[in-house]
Amino acid sequence: MTSRGESQTVITTAATTATTAAEIARHLHRSPGDHLGGPPVAIVRHPPEATRMERREAFRQVYGPIVAAIGEPTLYGGSAWGPSVRWRDADRLVLLSGDRFHVTLSVHRPEELEHGEHSCFTWGGAWSADEPHDFDLLPYSWQLYRGGPGESPGRRPDHRLAGDWEQLESALELLLAAWAEQLPVQVPGDWAGFTVVADRDPGRDLVVSYSPDEGLGVAIDDRDAEQGPERDWLMRECGWHGHDRGWWHSAFPEAAESSPTAAARLAVAELRSRGASGPQELSAREAGVDGRGELWLPGLGIRTY
Repeated sequence: MTSRGESQTVITTAATTATTAAEIARHLHRSPGDHLGGPPVAIVRHPPEATRMERREAFRQVYGPIVAAIGEPTLYGGSAWGPSVRWRDADRLVLLSGDRFHVTLSVHRPEELEHGEHSCFTWGGAWSADEPHDFDLLPYSWQLYRGGPGESPGRRPDHRLAGDWEQLESALELLLAAWAEQLPVQVPGDWAGFTVVADRDPGRDLVVSYSPDEGLGVAIDDRDAEQGPERDWLMRECGWHGHDRGWWHSAFPEAAESSPTAAARLAVAELRSRGASGPQELSAREAGVDGRGELWLPGLGIRTY
């Protein structure tokens, strides 16, 4: 048996190896005790100049051993700043989270943590297009439930909605950057995507995706347009890379720091060119990760169904 004093020492010492990180996760998962709601424990520290891909690989080194120690998570996910992975049941929620500077482990009472997060989703944000958005401050921008161990939350948070095109482009850029950094570690080999539809043009789909082979992708259904040299020149001038069976598509390497920005800019520019007056006319559907589980996108900036 480990005494209370000894257990405190175990979880307040920053981990220096993946093995230590796994031991801390096992302790918090099996014996949360007095540590519920306590300060997080840093298990990885990133240098200030670390790139998104460098942070991803550092996280990968601890994620595998932690999953081996306590099993697959209940909820995969992440924010604009880093991963947010959860092992959750009615009594405790072990949170593995990260930001630009470190990765931490902590344990919480589920209802307390989620109540605070839901308040952030409900009451935060810009009240007009003139105010700065806070998509980068959301507790998580995406979350995936695949029926794994534990219990899914009883309710989902409200979606943060973009007030104008600039806010939508920023929200989408943050989400795609999070996907490029977080999906390959949490669900290796899986693709993710969603379809955006405009109220004024419901028959035309715009698809935003991530895949291990192509990185970040955007595709638009252009089958009702007459294709020819002039159309080809126009679409390529707008940033589209290729055309196949009536769809224009572009792919951006996941490792390039500029890829989320380029993909988001292309998607929003295309939606605007098709006549939508603002993000309020858009909705997302068919969101999924490899066709398995339920994917929620509260940080996307538009309605989702």
